[in-house]
Amino acid sequence: MPLPVHATPQPTQLDRKAVSGPALRTFFRIADLWGLSVEEQMILLGVASRSTFFKWKKEKDALLPKDTLERISYLLGIYKALQILLPNEQVADTWIRRPNAAPPFGGQSALDRMLSGHVSDLYVVRQYLDAQRGGRA
Repeated sequence: MPLPVHATPQPTQLDRKAVSGPALRTFFRIADLWGLSVEEQMILLGVASRSTFFKWKKEKDALLPKDTLERISYLLGIYKALQILLPNEQVADTWIRRPNAAPPFGGQSALDRMLSGHVSDLYVVRQYLDAQRGGRA
């Protein structure tokens, strides 16, 4: 029986398990490219426990919470948008640390905004970059 149009299927634990490993591996590669400290990585992932963080970093095959997968999804979108907007990899990878006068940043860097710890700030940065690409804001 088909789902009503307004119903959105919720990801199952099996779905999350299937994407958690690849999501973590990709996040850690991006974190290296961006030169993120352990503390910055933990904030972006929304993980407070150092032991959990290092377990994820070692195993890279954990079952991630939905919140963490959402955060990684935004970060992957930010990375991809930067690669499209700034074809020079070094420029793209350092953009998040440069001060930015655009309204969402108020003179701070995109990383400063993202390090607030709120998922909504990751969304704002992603939305800003998507708008710069000519996508929907």
